[in-house]
Amino acid sequence: MALHSQRAKQWLDRLNASNHMLWLLGVISFLETIIIPIPIEVVLIPLLAVNRDRVWVIATVAMTGCLIASLVGYGVGMVLFQSIGVWFIDAMGMQDAYAAFQAFFDEHGFIAIITLGILPIPFQVAMITAGLSGYPVHLFVLAAVISRGIRYFGLAWLVLKFGERAQTLWQRHALVTSIVAAALVLGFSLGMRALAGMVM
Repeated sequence: MALHSQRAKQWLDRLNASNHMLWLLGVISFLETIIIPIPIEVVLIPLLAVNRDRVWVIATVAMTGCLIASLVGYGVGMVLFQSIGVWFIDAMGMQDAYAAFQAFFDEHGFIAIITLGILPIPFQVAMITAGLSGYPVHLFVLAAVISRGIRYFGLAWLVLKFGERAQTLWQRHALVTSIVAAALVLGFSLGMRALAGMVM
């Protein structure tokens, strides 16, 4: 999905020209993580492309907004699951995804959060599940930083490397690349766990 319409391009130009662009991007990243079902890449990549001297700052802002939203989602799972959490999962139609991730999370914990965070699918399931289970918040934040860092800083590197072609490359290869990266992380983790079991 890309910003093809003239109205969308004008909106992006206004965002980029704003003195509050970084703050607005942080809010957009927060909202995308919590509820908006539109990948932030459709805004982030064009902003990175026209601000190549600030790609790392922009990626950091996007990740910060995501992390704040992740903590809100964690809090919902921990304190308000029976009210807001259940309503949110039902409203977003994520019942199957939530049930599947819960089993995955019960077995793999930290790596499950990283894996879901890398994949281009809603992160809300991981946030709510981690909060509901009482998973240590510092480990949850660390997993979110790793997974979202791969996502946002990977895009920044892509823009530095390929410029405006980054949008096309992301559209063509994002899903496959995300799946491969998640599979590598999961495979490495399971391999290390098996090795540790053999040693001990």
